[in-house]
This record gives sequence, C-alpha cells and structure tokens, in this order.
Amino acid sequence: MAEFVKTDYSRRAFLTGLGGIGLGAVFGGVLGGNLLKPDRAIAIPASEGYIVVDTDKCAACNSCMMACSLAHEGNVSLSNARIQVVRDVFADFPNDIVQQQCRQCAYPACVDACPTGANHIDTAAGNVRRIDQAKCIGCQRCIAACPFTPSRVQWNAKEKHAQKCDLCKGAAHWDGPEPACVTICPMKAIKYVREVPTQSDSGYHVNLKTDKWGQANWTPSLG
Repeated sequence: MAEFVKTDYSRRAFLTGLGGIGLGAVFGGVLGGNLLKPDRAIAIPASEGYIVVDTDKCAACNSCMMACSLAHEGNVSLSNARIQVVRDVFADFPNDIVQQQCRQCAYPACVDACPTGANHIDTAAGNVRRIDQAKCIGCQRCIAACPFTPSRVQWNAKEKHAQKCDLCKGAAHWDGPEPACVTICPMKAIKYVREVPTQSDSGYHVNLKTDKWGQANWTPSLG
C-alpha cells in the first residue's frame, strides 16, 4: 500500500508532494477507497496487477487492440481499444513501435479528477483503477487529468463515456485468467505482473525476451 506520511514540510512542499492526490483527498479524507488515517497519513491501496510491455518484440499486428475491444465491447474496434499501439513508419527499430497502456498509477490523477466517483479504485477487484460507465457523465476530466500523452483514458465516441484499461476485471465478454491483450499477443510482448513496476518513464517497458530471441529458429512461443 502506497502512502504519504505528513512531516514538517513547508506549505509549498506539501502541496507539491501531493501531486496527483489533489486537495479534495486531503480535506475530504476519502478518494475512492483511500483513507485519511488517524496519524494523518494518506493511504492509497496499490493495484494488485499491472501490464508491462516489450516494444522490441511488438510486431504492430494490433491483435491486442482487437482483443481488448472485443473483450469489453463485444465487437472489434481499434478506436475502442484500451491498449494503444502507435507505429511511426519513418522511425528506425526499435523506436518505430510504441505500446501505451494504463499504468494503474500509485496516485491516479484520473480518479482524483472524477466528480462523480465513476473513475474509482475497485477494492473488490484487486484495487484496479477503473471506470463505472453507468456513473460517467462524460465530462472528460479524467482524460485531461492523465499525465501521459496520449491519455491512457479514452473517450468512447459512440456511447459517450470515458473508458480505460481495467485489466479486464470489468470486461463483459472475457473471463480469462489474464487480460485479453496478454493472452492474445502472438509475440509475447505483453505481460501481466503483480509487482509494482518502477515508477519511471521506462518502468513499464521491460525486457520480455528469452535467450532464444533473435535466433534463426526462434518462434514467439519460445521467446
């Protein structure tokens, strides 16, 4: 469980340190399951799962995007995929393909920005940061609040609500042991882990290659 412990910080340092938590969590005491404890430490339960990727192995086949939309929406739509694969055909390997997915942030700015509680921490589903679409009013504050570009929260233009990766915890058409994108990826370039990745720009991009990767007889199932 991640937490901030109040010490003798200056007012400026205190406000800066709050970052994505926001003042509402401080004065309200609750942020989607976060607790203002008696010792004045603000505790936010860490997600029990994360998606990490190896962009070197990605073939930009978009299988993960198709599987994601099919698992959640019941139809194949790259626009509704909650994992995004971006390819720059003018760039050189390995910088030509980038996989972008929700980080299940320790201090989720998208959750803090939601005025209705639709974007929340689901403690019953392993503390995944997810959106209750029935409560979403379409204000798109969570999309704007996401600190990453592009935003890891997407706008569903057809149904007029925000949506994001929920590790398939709320996927109506998927009941696998791991997220659909992980299961479907033919290159094994996506992995579901339970350890908190390093909180840096590269922390969610890891090396998923085995010692067989790059060999002439290599197949995705082996490396």
